[in-house]
Amino acid sequence: MILLLSIFLLLTLAVVIIFQQKSFGKNPSGARLEKIKLSPNYKNGSFQNLSETPMMSDEGSYWKLIKEYFSKKQNTEPSAIIPSVKTDLKVQPSQEPSIVWFGHSSYFIQIDGLNILVDPVFSERTSPVKYVGSKNYPGTSVYSVEDFPLIDILLISHDHYDHLDFETVSKLISKTGRIITPLGVGEHLEFWGVPQNKISEFDWWEETNITDKIKLAITPARHFSGRGILNRNQTLWASFALITPTHRLFLGGDSGYDKHFKEIGNKYGPFDIAILESGQYNEMWPYIHMLPEQTVQANIDLKSKVLFPVHWGKFTLALHAWNEPVERVLKYAQKTEVKVTTPMIGEKVIINKNYPVNHWWTLNLPAALNEEVLNKE
Repeated sequence: MILLLSIFLLLTLAVVIIFQQKSFGKNPSGARLEKIKLSPNYKNGSFQNLSETPMMSDEGSYWKLIKEYFSKKQNTEPSAIIPSVKTDLKVQPSQEPSIVWFGHSSYFIQIDGLNILVDPVFSERTSPVKYVGSKNYPGTSVYSVEDFPLIDILLISHDHYDHLDFETVSKLISKTGRIITPLGVGEHLEFWGVPQNKISEFDWWEETNITDKIKLAITPARHFSGRGILNRNQTLWASFALITPTHRLFLGGDSGYDKHFKEIGNKYGPFDIAILESGQYNEMWPYIHMLPEQTVQANIDLKSKVLFPVHWGKFTLALHAWNEPVERVLKYAQKTEVKVTTPMIGEKVIINKNYPVNHWWTLNLPAALNEEVLNKE
């Protein structure tokens, strides 16, 4: 009995210590919480989606999900090193906007002299701790914070660990000018040492001027938030429309399919490119992550000329084959005549000029490729 009690106390102490780590962040309080309560999207003590959004489908259950995770799945991780290109991010960008993807949902935009970094995660795992959680694939850790020039705008779409990484943000504080997030996410950032004057938080459909010529609209998504087991949806989740005098980019964050894509397309489209999630889906949670075919349809709804599928290629967070998302996207895009770009990690996309389409996920390419060949401007 004494032994069992000792074990219980040790486990309890371990849990308490783990949850004291700063990486879990902090829920909104004080003036920030009072502002949140004024949002039309905050009801009954939490943020709500535009449409009713259960976490699970009628056919799904947490017990079924646990059994699925412990059953043997095929090809959920790559069998070889992921190929990549180590592009110099500090060189003078092209005149046209460019995008460099780092796997999953992290990417770097250079547009009209601005450096914009979106949802950067350069830690080994998508987790509040270093030793538990989905580990990045071999070959995907080719970039670090040190590779970046000064960042004018850091965009965070929501507070999940695969989009908001404590270690990465901590290293970026000194080289970032302004951080733009949905409502409430700033509480995590301030808790981690980001000066309040660097943080801007917005509700859906609000707009902010990045320069006198460039505007950012904070647009809806269909998802959820939270960094702990309890108190979900205390911060908002969002997508973004980046608008310049000559270009329009849609930055999707995480989202299930819904009517908001068509509403955004009608209000801010047509877009030159839409960067949309395409992976980590399952039929048990169809409302919070799109299926690949829905990703293509969302691109159509947004009136986007080119689809850039992300949220895959670096971490395994679902039960499908690791490269299934892009294969399904391309298959449905061919049927619907949607143009898709599929760059490897580090390979530069240049709007109206260079849209890579190599099928690098077949892993028949060498582990390191010549940047000069792939990124001619």
